[in-house]
Amino acid sequence: MMSELFLPGVPEHLVRQALDRAGGNELASGKFANPESSAALAANGFGWFIERPALLPAFPGLDDIDWPAVSVEIERQMRFPWSGGRHPWLDAAVVTETHLIGVESKRFEPFRDRKQAVLAEAYDRDVWGEAMEPWHTMRDALRSDPSAYRFLDAAQLVKHAFGLVTEAGRINRSPVLLYLYAEPSRVAASACSAHRAEIEVFSAAVRGARVRFAAVSWSDWLKRFVTTAVSSGVRAHAEALRGKFEP
Repeated sequence: MMSELFLPGVPEHLVRQALDRAGGNELASGKFANPESSAALAANGFGWFIERPALLPAFPGLDDIDWPAVSVEIERQMRFPWSGGRHPWLDAAVVTETHLIGVESKRFEPFRDRKQAVLAEAYDRDVWGEAMEPWHTMRDALRSDPSAYRFLDAAQLVKHAFGLVTEAGRINRSPVLLYLYAEPSRVAASACSAHRAEIEVFSAAVRGARVRFAAVSWSDWLKRFVTTAVSSGVRAHAEALRGKFEP
């Protein structure tokens, strides 16, 4: 049954609408039901908060941002400042009174294959606004060395940053790109360590840009569900996520 794909309290009808709108065919294709599905983790993790955004625990490393959240969405498109072509979708979007946090969630993807950066000439357009130079530099560096990152999909993050800066301008918020990653027990500890090292290098390279970059593991964020949650439902949701997805 479809309901077996969703944890207790997750509004299935809203999640299904969001997944269908994104066009990834996650449900009909059966990808969502795959035990290694990243989409299922993100949709369940954030879906529970769609109707209760104020209960969403703050992300470690972003404690200086105003809280609580005023809205939580899954599968939100961040449109570039042009009409044609493809525009990025992020796994989740969290809006506070002052910030738009776009979430790119990863599970097994970093450990499946070596990443090869591809960035079209469209990203060279002078439309991204001020204080985006670190992201421009990263774009150019990835073109010079497309295989610079083994685990981190750096090109995808660059595209997301460009989408976020545009979307944040539309709604008058400060943009944050959050990389939320799992470290599955089946993945070698050495690979997880190497992945973290790449995150640190990438983070340092784009520091100071208008689109702020932050990274946190699912495990570290779920600890906040227990230590800071004011609702027993949030704590129960953390345990359900750990039990089903082992993030």
